[in-house]
Formats: sequence, structure tokens, C-alpha cells
Amino acid sequence: MTGKDLVKLLKRHGWKLKHVRGSHHVLRKDRHQLSVPVHAGRGLGKGLLARLLKEAGLP
Repeated sequence: MTGKDLVKLLKRHGWKLKHVRGSHHVLRKDRHQLSVPVHAGRGLGKGLLARLLKEAGLP
């Protein structure tokens, strides 16, 4: 999964884009905040993807 795909998934689950700084998209939901690296077509590592999904409360 790429960073761009993860941002789309998070938006479908109620996360809002707060801002973009460089290649990192910062999303917010309630009091939680996530920073997702979005690099042209490169996939996220499986550990990073698992951590971001866990922090977002997604299985």
C-alpha cells in the first residue's frame, strides 16, 4: 500500500487532512494526529503500515 492509498483509506474513516509539509501528510481525527509519508508510487514498509493502522484504530 502506498502512502497515497493510506491517506484515502483514512479519509474514508473520518480522518481530515490538517496540512502537508514536504512529503508528509498530517491527518487529524478528534484529538489524534497521524503523519503519513507520501512518496511517488513507493509502498510503505509493512511495519510502518501496521503501526499507522493501529494508531488509526483500523484492523
